[in-house]
Amino acid sequence: MEKRVVIFLVLSLAVILGYDLLLKQLGLLPSSETVQEPPAATTGTTAGGSEVAPAAPATDRPVSSGKHEEASNQPSSSDQAQPHEQIVMIETDLVRVGLDTRGGVISSWELKRLRTAPPEDKPVQLVHQGAKFKGPLSVSTSDAAADKVLREGLYVIETDFTSLDSAHPVGHATLRFRDTTTGLTVVKRLTFHQGSYLVDVSLTVEGLTGAYDVVLGTNFGIVEWGDGFIGLIGSASLVDGKVEKETPDNELERKGAVQWVALQDKYFLSVLMPQGASAALAKKEGEKLVSAGVRMPPPSGGGTTTLQLYAGPKEYDTLRSLNVGLEETIDFGWFIFGSWSVVKAVAKPIFYVLRFINEYTHNYGVTIILLTMGIKMLFVPLQFKSYKSMKQMQMIQPKVLALQEKYKDDRDKVNKELIKLYRDHKVNPVGGCLPMVLQMPVFVALFNILYMTIDLRQAPFVGWITDLSVQDPYYVLPIIMGATMVIQQKITPTTMDPTQAKIMLVLPVFMTFLFINFPAGLVLYWLTNNMLTIGQQVLTDRLYANRPFIIEPAK
Repeated sequence: MEKRVVIFLVLSLAVILGYDLLLKQLGLLPSSETVQEPPAATTGTTAGGSEVAPAAPATDRPVSSGKHEEASNQPSSSDQAQPHEQIVMIETDLVRVGLDTRGGVISSWELKRLRTAPPEDKPVQLVHQGAKFKGPLSVSTSDAAADKVLREGLYVIETDFTSLDSAHPVGHATLRFRDTTTGLTVVKRLTFHQGSYLVDVSLTVEGLTGAYDVVLGTNFGIVEWGDGFIGLIGSASLVDGKVEKETPDNELERKGAVQWVALQDKYFLSVLMPQGASAALAKKEGEKLVSAGVRMPPPSGGGTTTLQLYAGPKEYDTLRSLNVGLEETIDFGWFIFGSWSVVKAVAKPIFYVLRFINEYTHNYGVTIILLTMGIKMLFVPLQFKSYKSMKQMQMIQPKVLALQEKYKDDRDKVNKELIKLYRDHKVNPVGGCLPMVLQMPVFVALFNILYMTIDLRQAPFVGWITDLSVQDPYYVLPIIMGATMVIQQKITPTTMDPTQAKIMLVLPVFMTFLFINFPAGLVLYWLTNNMLTIGQQVLTDRLYANRPFIIEPAK
């Protein structure tokens, strides 16, 4: 019976951990792709030392003067030149943002303190730079003619800053558009804050009779479209107090009170938090391309709509401070929201402890080792019970085999006699596996934490391990982990016959190849746990080698 439970647990773990890898090996699941990023913008300097906004390489985009002027789609009767497309660059201590006068959208959003992996090693770019899609903060309408005017219209951009610092913690950028033919008018006022990824947006729309959409953009916030089996890449929204993470096959509309709508990947996201929106929108734009936005009611009397935009990393404390439930986009549960509340309940306290330890170690590799040691100490009583149960099963195994041989033609009789034998000797046949079952939520919770949280992104450990969020480049940790599994099997009491024990030696080989593709931080946890288990097993054998575990039945 113990053998069946062990095999069941092994197969379950193999399916859970190996499903995604197997699909990739069979070619049924595409490999991860990184969203293209534009060449890093450089800031020019005039002879007088003042900064000027860089121009995009493919178009003539001179710097806006910052003075108010009316942009129109109609030919001007004056002798003045028509306004033309421009990119205005502004920055805070956290982001460098490009504002495009064509459509009045965000053309780039660089995170200054977060960089891509070597060899690129450049600031993370959150705006998708592929095919032409409606950019972040586009205003869209179902009226095709008006929508074209809004998308192709040239805005005038006014800013009262080029960069923010402690002396100037708040800055504004105002984007104005008016079409003299249709009377369409749009004014977007963006308020940036030093030390924050949050932008306050006020939006005034005139000349539209129906509802309109404020577009978050296509793949805005999605840096890498990973195909992992934990979490979801794409769109998410909170409507009527219910979070849904779903990338639609075509289009998706969730009507109700919209708290936020987001686009996210494993480590980054962009979010619109509107006031008075009637629906959250998401649309599949192509393979690994998704857009999102919110639907606003028809404008009346030139009223102003307020929104907030967040575009940055999925840092737990930062998202939680917004008080709108965005921290739930970090998936501590199993797979998707609400899938395994027990794991989520276990994961959050462990996550807090992980960060607390790291405040003193300043090395997440050392932190993982110390956290694993702490968890192992908590499970020492369970491990001893498991050891005791396996020793008892090992000692009565000859009697079990004798009963199976004696009543081999009568299955019911065998079961009854085995139950009597276990009861007389006070042995629990599944006692050796029960601690493993109780530890599974902890393992899965740690897996989620080490796999999903941005804290381990580009976090070094020692030597060749420069990033605990990616696989070991030289496979050293997985190989050592496989070796420790072999040692662990050799010293653990078992009721298997020699043939079965040899077959089980395949498990370390399988797990080694499986863990080769796992993040180094997760492999480090598993390796540390194995080494502690080996040490605990050796110590237990020495302390309790002569201690009787079997209570013989009364004669």
